[in-house]
Amino acid sequence: MTSASSSSQDDVLSKVRASLDRRYKRERRFRLYGAASAILGLAFVAILFASIFSNGYTAFWQTHVQLDIYFDPDIIDPDGQRDPQALSGANYTKLVRNAMAELFPGVSGRRDRRALNGLVSSGAAYELRRMVLEDPAVVGSKRTLWLAADDEVDMLMKGYIDRNVPQSSRRIKDNQIGWIDELVGQDRVRQQFNRGFFTSGDSREPELAGIGGATKGSMYMLIVTFLLSFPLGIAAAVYLEEFAPRNRWVDLIEVNINNLAAVPSIVFGLLGLAVFINFFGLPRSAPVVGGLVLTLMTLPTIIIASRAAITAVPPSVREAALGVGASHMQMVFHHVVPLAMPGMLTGAIIGMARALGESAPLLMIGMIAFIVEVPGTPFDPATALPVQVYLWADSPERAFVERTSAAIMVLLAFLLVMNAAAIWLRKKFERRW
Repeated sequence: MTSASSSSQDDVLSKVRASLDRRYKRERRFRLYGAASAILGLAFVAILFASIFSNGYTAFWQTHVQLDIYFDPDIIDPDGQRDPQALSGANYTKLVRNAMAELFPGVSGRRDRRALNGLVSSGAAYELRRMVLEDPAVVGSKRTLWLAADDEVDMLMKGYIDRNVPQSSRRIKDNQIGWIDELVGQDRVRQQFNRGFFTSGDSREPELAGIGGATKGSMYMLIVTFLLSFPLGIAAAVYLEEFAPRNRWVDLIEVNINNLAAVPSIVFGLLGLAVFINFFGLPRSAPVVGGLVLTLMTLPTIIIASRAAITAVPPSVREAALGVGASHMQMVFHHVVPLAMPGMLTGAIIGMARALGESAPLLMIGMIAFIVEVPGTPFDPATALPVQVYLWADSPERAFVERTSAAIMVLLAFLLVMNAAAIWLRKKFERRW
């Protein structure tokens, strides 16, 4: 009996050990699968960021060509009256052509001269006009200036165009490469910080295109969105959590708020098009309309986050306030809301970050339009950073690929800053109960 009993116990123990071994092996496999999934996800994110950075960091520098510009008064102001209207309408492109002809006197023929003049950006004429309008005294003088090169020259200097491939396979010709090499030999070509990328509006010429207008449009939209969504979201959350009666109508409102948080963003764009533009007659492509649409989109997020922050305040705080004689409203606004404010701010910043990256609702209200001028007010036509990325990504020029990646880098930087601010606010002001 004793040997049979011990044998039975040994069998049970061996089965238990085998079962435990199988469980431990499954647990180790599960951990390995989880670690592999995390590593794979991080690898894809790293590849994405590396691709964006490698394509876009060169956009922060722009190739410039040094020219000796003679501000010929016979071209700029033949009457000598220094009339601003006459100065503004002068043929400044001819000044650039004369400077190029002075550097390459042997170039003849209409086609060759056109190719030579094409080395300098068409925006050089606007830069010369700006100088004359700011200081008419430059008329009649000769200045040595660094002017932006054409986008094809910029791509060649940055190594995106292979000069060793046949001429038929590249947009820049052999004679142009020869002239560029001569300019490089004379130290007349260099790369400078591309300040215009951050200050200029959109352009059909890649070397002149910038994100200044899109950045300002996004800024105006976020200001409008924050000024409307933050107080409305907090007021709605406080009412629903602290003052609203428990009945079917309040339950219906809560269900609809939760459902609106999952509605596709383009639906809010359709709503904005139908209500704000077609019904109220607000200006199309204006940041104020974009801000109103993004307000509707971010309100559910802010309300849900604010209600969660209010719920997280311990009941003892409410009971203590009421116990010392505070009214219900004093208890809410003097004790509950201040303690819940860090969570509310975090939810608002996360909602604003989501709004900053949205493009679908803005396309529906016309912010996809080609906007050259930088907006001065929220009512001026403008575009936004995500929409600007969308527009540039559809352009065939290689230089726009560079600027698209650079604009994505700027947008990601804004999003990282906003999310970092949300994390900092939560860490600094949150209370642990």
